[in-house]
Amino acid sequence: MTTPLTPPPRKNPEKRTVSPTLPPAMRSRAAMGMTAAASEGRFALQACAECGAPQYPARDACVGCLSPDLRWQDVSPNGKLLAETTVRTSTNLYFRERAPWRTGTVRLDVGPVIICHIHGDVAPHARVRLLNRLDRSGQGVLIAMPEHPTPDMQDDPEMRVLTSDPKLRRVLIADGRNPNAPAIAAALGRAGATTIFVGEAERWRPNPVQAALLDLPGVSILPLDVTDTASVQELAGEIGGKVDILINNARFIRPGGVLSRGDTAFAAQEMEVNALGLMRLAQAFGPGMCARTADGVNSAVAFVNVLSAHALVSLPDYGSFAASQAAALSLSQCLRSEFRASGLRVMNLFVGPTDDDWHQPLPPPKVTPKAIAADLVRGLQDGLEDVFCGDVAKELVERFRAGPKVLEREMTMGGGS
Repeated sequence: MTTPLTPPPRKNPEKRTVSPTLPPAMRSRAAMGMTAAASEGRFALQACAECGAPQYPARDACVGCLSPDLRWQDVSPNGKLLAETTVRTSTNLYFRERAPWRTGTVRLDVGPVIICHIHGDVAPHARVRLLNRLDRSGQGVLIAMPEHPTPDMQDDPEMRVLTSDPKLRRVLIADGRNPNAPAIAAALGRAGATTIFVGEAERWRPNPVQAALLDLPGVSILPLDVTDTASVQELAGEIGGKVDILINNARFIRPGGVLSRGDTAFAAQEMEVNALGLMRLAQAFGPGMCARTADGVNSAVAFVNVLSAHALVSLPDYGSFAASQAAALSLSQCLRSEFRASGLRVMNLFVGPTDDDWHQPLPPPKVTPKAIAADLVRGLQDGLEDVFCGDVAKELVERFRAGPKVLEREMTMGGGS
């Protein structure tokens, strides 16, 4: 059985921090479909549109009928472990530093034989279920898990590097004034985070959620204003070397599009907080986090953005806010590229209309702080890149995938939600 993780000893400041290394990242264009599915935690294989045969590994033509019409589909992840080996040394530095590394072959119930990583709790020749996860290079890989949950299974070394589990990690929540901050902090605490830093701007103003935050164990409230470069840099200088997960939940929102507003004052503030605030946090905390992605139990693992689902397509009644969210989404995609060399993951949590004063004109369903917190922690534990929270966000992304131009018309001609 997996040995439970324990808090690491106090770090020796004279000991060198291990430099980040990455597993091989090259993939064919066809194989990127598995990575796309892994970013959302789905298990998918190519299936031939002509004969229906599932394919593995990814290819450009069906192994049975040679049809080039191969489409990625979610399939059953269940199968049986056929054979295994343990890699104890490797020419690749990433695997050499993490040896021993268990790997083997699994025959899926749907047919193909898969080469995959193997969880330490899987017995020889046992029934297994496969998970599709992102490795530290940002590419999809498969790991065979026990058919039924086992104690402390998330603490397995291979799972630890394939996810961003908050257990025993230190987290910074950027905006302690956001109504979702107490729920996020509480959920992180239950997930095993050891220290939770919470930023608070304009500390001279009453904060209606401050008491709820201070009632939680392990929470420290510190001054942080994402619109003030000096404030962000000062806090990074103080705790930047301790932050393993950064959660950017800072948000400024006001109803209104372009013509419905008489000036650009609110739009400027939305961009200042929602987009430029993200840039300031990334510039101040990103380099230090990138340098610590191989730092053992307390390695830095994830930079999280809480975004509106309308970053994908504008909602005219909140058009200016949606534009700031689209800008933040574009910046997060840029950060994925810039963080890639270190293995630091960028996770976007897309939420539907939230249960607050600014979304009162919109009909239900609304997303509660507890729902945001639960999906955020689940996304970290599964090592995801994109998480969709709430019925509106989930429906919106499905409609977006089906036809972006159709969705644009629906949202701008009275068919949106």
